[in-house]
Amino acid sequence: MPRSKQYLIDDLSMKESWRLFKIMSEVVDGFDTLNDVGPAVSVFGSARVGPEEEIYKQTEELSAELAKAGFSVITGGGPGLMEAGNKGCKEAGGESIGLHIHLPLEQDFNEYLDVMCAFRYFFIRKLMFIKYAMAYVAMPGGYGTLDELSEALVLIQTKRIRPFPIVLMGTDFWGPLVDWFKEKLVKDGFCHKDDLDLFIVTDDIKEAVGHIKRHVVL
Repeated sequence: MPRSKQYLIDDLSMKESWRLFKIMSEVVDGFDTLNDVGPAVSVFGSARVGPEEEIYKQTEELSAELAKAGFSVITGGGPGLMEAGNKGCKEAGGESIGLHIHLPLEQDFNEYLDVMCAFRYFFIRKLMFIKYAMAYVAMPGGYGTLDELSEALVLIQTKRIRPFPIVLMGTDFWGPLVDWFKEKLVKDGFCHKDDLDLFIVTDDIKEAVGHIKRHVVL
C-alpha cells in the first residue's frame, strides 16, 4: 500500500477515535443535566406550526394538563409544537425541559425552558428522551416525530426497554398510518396484531393524560 494512502487511513482512524470522546462527553453532560428531572413525558411534534394554529393550542393545553398531573414535559426545545409543549407546561407550573439538536438550519432554544441540554448527535438525544421519559406523546409532525415514535415502538416491541404509554394525538393525522399498519404490516405478517396495542390514538386530551396516569406510578 502506498505510504500516502496508509497515512490517510491512519488519520481517519485517529479522527474516529477522538470522536468517541465527543460522544462520551455528550452522554455524560446529558446524564448530569437530566439526573434530577422528575417524572416526565416526552412530547414530540412539528417545528413548523405557528401559535395561531389549533394544533399549537392543543399541544399547549395537553402539556398544561400533564404538568397539573405531576409530570415534567420534555421536548426538542425548538419552535412550533415543541415550543407549545414547553409553554403549556411552564405556565401551568411544571418543569419544562428542552433537548436541542445542532443542525445547519436549526433554530435556537425556545423561551419556555427550565432545563436545557444541547446535542450534536441524534442517537444520544434519542437516548435521553427514552431514558428520562415515562411516556411519549406524538403530536402531528414530520420525519423527526416519526423517528422518535418508531424508536420507542421498536425498543418496546423487542423488549429492550420496559413498556410505557405511547399516545398518538390526532385521529385524522395518525389514523391513515395506523390503517396502513393494519392493512400492510399486520396483514402481510411483518408485525403482530398485538403490537398495535403498544399505543393509543385519540383527539381527547383527558383521555391521553388519563391513559398515561393509569400506566405510570408517580
